[in-house]
Amino acid sequence: MEIQSPARKAWTLYGAVGLTVITVPKYLAAVDIVEGDGGEGSIAKLTPLSGSPYYEKFTKVDDKHMVKETEIIEGAFLDLGFTLYRVRFENIPTGKHSCITRTTIEWDVKEEYVANSSRVSILPSINIAKDIETYLLVNEEKDEDSK
Repeated sequence: MEIQSPARKAWTLYGAVGLTVITVPKYLAAVDIVEGDGGEGSIAKLTPLSGSPYYEKFTKVDDKHMVKETEIIEGAFLDLGFTLYRVRFENIPTGKHSCITRTTIEWDVKEEYVANSSRVSILPSINIAKDIETYLLVNEEKDEDSK
């Protein structure tokens, strides 16, 4: 999805724990870093607005290339027979004031739970990308108004 904001500016929200500005309270009740500093190797506890908390590990946070990967390590999809659920975010510059945010979801599921694969959807990532774009545009306007 194309975002009308410089890639580095969008990365400030995708990288590390900046995304909590967007996801709490719209999609999640809470995001708590339970291990680490929010960088690579950190573990976050995500509490949905409804449902049980789950944990994800930041398996890759590459500020230089603007790539972040997370894997669910407890709860959520793993409770539905998945053995892997990994999300990769990439910010790709396309111009001075725009970038493409690419989201890739990888998963493996036990054969007896294969029907649960239909629960995997890119829609939440699309909605978050739209929210990030809106957030950046609104805050850019506020920054310019304060000058």
